[in-house]
Amino acid sequence: MRVFITGGTGAIGGHALPALLSAGHTVTALARTPGKAAALRDRGAIPVTVSLFDREALTSAFAGHDAVVNLASAIPPMSRFMSAGAQRENHRVRAEGSAAVVDAALAAGVGRVVQESVSMLYRDQGARWIDEDAPVDHYPLTRGNFAAEAGAHRFEREGGGAGVVLRFGWFYGPGAAHSEQMYAQARHHVGMVLGRPDGYVSSIHLADAASAVVAALGVPAGTYNVVDDEPLTKREYADTLARAAGARLWLRVPGRAAYLFGDRLTSLTRSLRVGNARFRAATGWSPRYPSAREGWPATAAVLTPGSGGRP
Repeated sequence: MRVFITGGTGAIGGHALPALLSAGHTVTALARTPGKAAALRDRGAIPVTVSLFDREALTSAFAGHDAVVNLASAIPPMSRFMSAGAQRENHRVRAEGSAAVVDAALAAGVGRVVQESVSMLYRDQGARWIDEDAPVDHYPLTRGNFAAEAGAHRFEREGGGAGVVLRFGWFYGPGAAHSEQMYAQARHHVGMVLGRPDGYVSSIHLADAASAVVAALGVPAGTYNVVDDEPLTKREYADTLARAAGARLWLRVPGRAAYLFGDRLTSLTRSLRVGNARFRAATGWSPRYPSAREGWPATAAVLTPGSGGRP
């Protein structure tokens, strides 16, 4: 297929782009700067320098493509995650940028739009498993994601093509800035636990997220959870990360104190035991790393070359 990808130099895009190329697809990628265009070209993609918000230019760029994969985001680093200003830019990319992508895909006659979203939209379900029909929550940080999802559904409704929403778990792996920061903290004996230690976190290694993007090019239209097979409790997740870092945790922070930040951290403090059965059944996809127990040691081996993850 001829695939156009936005966010091809981001955390998931950096893995999805080579996965698409390896699967035999021809990939065109949005580039915002000459430097990023050169990097995309070096990786085998065809770069196009265009604004995510320019509908007319996007329409021209999308012409002749079979699918558009929208992975564009502006998620702030951990140090600025609770900054309203930083989150406004991410909201603009998710809401206005995704709307422009859908409008351009409709105008260009593209047959499929794959839209990145997150599984943190679901309500806290404690230890109960969550599928795609579970209730969701609307709070400030989710507005952009719901707008992006609505765009994918609008694409299907108005154009007759396939609109696919992938609700990813919490990304980790080489290239995800926040997980690299968490790994560095773990090597200094500090583990991040947001909310109840017995609450669940549903994660996904970036390599598995990338293979899911490739699989989504053939999936029926709809919304799918893309997560590990086995979500871990937040205590287990922190301890797994510490073992991969070769360190014993002395601190697990902020714990329940994270609830004091309210909606600014609610996407990370809730307990989400999310299942991937629908996507597996529709595509035959399965994660290389069934849980963070396998994925974090593999990540550590990359982040600490030659040490097997040991400091």
